[in-house]
Amino acid sequence: MALETSPEKPAPVRAIANAISGWIDRLGAVWVEGQVTQINRRPGLQTVFLTLRDSVADISVPVTCSRVLFDGLPTPLQEGASIVIHAKPSYYANRGSMSLQARDIRLVGLGELLARLEQRRQLLAAEGLFAQELKRPLPFLPTRVGLVTAPRSAAERDVVENATRRWPAVRFEVAYAAMQGQRCAPEVIEAVRRLDAQPEVDVIVIARGGGSVEDLLPFSDEGLIRAVAAARTPVVSAIGHEPDSPLLDLVADRRASTPTDAAKTVVPDMADERRRVLETRARLRHLVVARLDREQAGLDALRSRPSMADPTSLLDARAGELDEWRARIRRQLGWQLDRAADDVSHHRARVQALSPLATLQRGYSVLQDADGHVVTSVHDVATGAALSVRVADGRIHVTTTSTEESHD
Repeated sequence: MALETSPEKPAPVRAIANAISGWIDRLGAVWVEGQVTQINRRPGLQTVFLTLRDSVADISVPVTCSRVLFDGLPTPLQEGASIVIHAKPSYYANRGSMSLQARDIRLVGLGELLARLEQRRQLLAAEGLFAQELKRPLPFLPTRVGLVTAPRSAAERDVVENATRRWPAVRFEVAYAAMQGQRCAPEVIEAVRRLDAQPEVDVIVIARGGGSVEDLLPFSDEGLIRAVAAARTPVVSAIGHEPDSPLLDLVADRRASTPTDAAKTVVPDMADERRRVLETRARLRHLVVARLDREQAGLDALRSRPSMADPTSLLDARAGELDEWRARIRRQLGWQLDRAADDVSHHRARVQALSPLATLQRGYSVLQDADGHVVTSVHDVATGAALSVRVADGRIHVTTTSTEESHD
C-alpha cells in the first residue's frame, strides 16, 4: 500500500528504503535473462558473486549463488555468456542496493555456445596444443606464401595486395575453401594439408573477414585445430577482426588481427628493409672511418716520439756508457791478472825453495842403495856395496871401499 506523506509529515529515508525492501520481498522468485559481465570466486567462501547485465539497457545487478550450484553447471560459466536464472530479489536498505540470489542457472543461446567452446579450449590446452614452445618461427622472407581463403573474397584481396605492395617479389599459392558453413572446416583442413605437403611453401595464412560467433565457429573445430598443430609449415591465423578469437588463433604459430595485418606479418616491407640497409651501411662506414682515424692518430703519436723520430739517439747515448764500462772491465781484469801473476810468482818461489832439487843445486847429494833406498847411516852400507849418488844434474854410481862412523 502507498505511504501517506505530506510536506508537514515527510517519510524518513529509512522508511522509504524499508518500504522498497518490502515491495521487493513480496515480488517473490522470478526468472531473469542477462549477460554475465563479471565472476568473482573468493577463496574460502561458499558463495560465488556474479554481475548480470541487461543486453539492451545499460543496467547491471549483482547476483549471488552457491558454489555447489555454480560448480554443478554442465559446462563452466564464463564471462560474456548469456544466462537465464531463477532468483529471489533482495533489497539492502542500509546500502540502498538490490541483488539477486540465484536458485537455478541455465545457459542459453550464445552463452551455451561459448561455454562449449571454452570447455573444448580447456581440453585442447590440457593436451599441450597451445603451448608456446611448439610455436614455430616465421621465415624472414618466404619463397612462396600459402593462402587459404574463400574465392574472390575481400580477405584474399587484402592479403595479396598488401603483401605485394610491401614485397613485390612475393609469390602466393592460393588454396580456396569455404570460409563458413558446414563445409568450412573439412575444406580448410584439406587446403592446409595440401599446402603443407608442398616444400616450396614456407608459411600458410588462413584468412577470413569478420562475422558473428556462429560464422566463425568452424575455426574452432577440433579437427582443424589438430591439423594445424600437426603441420610442419608455420601457420598464421587471420580470422575476423581484433575482438574475434577462435581457437585457431591459439594453435597457430602467429595470430594476425586482420587479413591486412597477416600480410604485414608474413613479408617484410621492402622500403623499411632498404632504409635499414642504408642506415646500417652508413653506420658501418662511420665506424670504419672512426677506427681508421683512431689508428692513424695512434701511428702519428708513435712516430712523433724521439725514439721513433731518431732511433740512433738511444744508441748514441748508450755508446758512451758502453765504452766506459768496457774500460772499467779492462782495468779490473788487468788488476786481477796482475794479482794472480804475483801470487803465482810467490808460490813458485816457495815451491822452488822447498824443492829437493834446489837443495841439490847448493852442493848437497842423496845416497841410495841398489834398491833405491836412501842411505842415512854408515851401518846401512857394507864394504864393496854398489851405491848411486843423486846430484843436481844426474847420478853417480860408486862402490863402497870403506865406511867411517862420525863421533861428533
